[in-house]
Amino acid sequence: MGGAAALEKLVPVLLAFGGGVLLARRKTVPAEASKVFADYAFLFAVPCYLFGNIYASDLGALFNWRAIGGYAAAAGLTVLAVVLATAAYGIREPRAVALRVMAGVQVNTAYFAVPVFITVFGTAAPIFPVLLFQVCVLSLVVISIMELGRADPDAGGPGTRFSRAVGASLATPLVLACNAGILLNLLSVHVPAVVLDGAAFVGDSASPVALFALGLHLGGRGLNVRGTSREELALIACKCLGFPLLAWVVCEAIFEVRGAWLAYLVVLAAMPTPQNLFIFAQRYDVGVDLSASLVIKSSVVSLLLLPLWLQTVAS
Repeated sequence: MGGAAALEKLVPVLLAFGGGVLLARRKTVPAEASKVFADYAFLFAVPCYLFGNIYASDLGALFNWRAIGGYAAAAGLTVLAVVLATAAYGIREPRAVALRVMAGVQVNTAYFAVPVFITVFGTAAPIFPVLLFQVCVLSLVVISIMELGRADPDAGGPGTRFSRAVGASLATPLVLACNAGILLNLLSVHVPAVVLDGAAFVGDSASPVALFALGLHLGGRGLNVRGTSREELALIACKCLGFPLLAWVVCEAIFEVRGAWLAYLVVLAAMPTPQNLFIFAQRYDVGVDLSASLVIKSSVVSLLLLPLWLQTVAS
């Protein structure tokens, strides 16, 4: 895929995203409305899309264990690098470290990766195995550390907090929809065509709505580039450059992943820090300003670098 072809693929992405930014900046649509659009995408449209596509997929081809293992190994090495860097930076409080690990390793699947994959690759199904790994492993670890570190006397004991963390990770609409699609696929349960058609109709709106919501959010908050700290720069570089490069090297050289799956994993690793980082920061009152800045700035950097990654992995 040449540079021109990569840019052509991104025209719909830029249109939906840029429309949100423009309308928010002109105050035609209030930036606060981004939460409504984002909730629609996260709670309804994206789950509908994933359910229908996973139900109709060949699960044997979807679960490429060599590719998943390579991505998990690269993520583990990135986690180690972030932990060591934060320790060297003088940050040792577990919740603060966990937040930075999430910023450097987790990717924005629902609001960014899904619409990009639909537009560029024609399907978002390859995201699902990584989504499960992210939710059931990475997010579970982060939430558990956050819950166990809470000072709230009404939060319960460690066992209660851990159970709450597991439940919160597994009960998200994305995971429920994916698991339902897998279960019905494995059991060969017949889902009426009208249901699948309805899910496809709603799911087709996930990509533009999610990107429009992100554009509204970024257009409303704006960017303070001059105020970017060294720590922010390091975490953004880790997320948008370090992690995808490491995923490329580990997956290709060690796990011998080739072809389309290598492109999927590198592009997925290059996705920005998820909005959940800001949600977690608010909920547990740790690094709120840092989280908001990282979500916005990594989204912009990721979007700018996307044509480069697409051209590189296809060459």
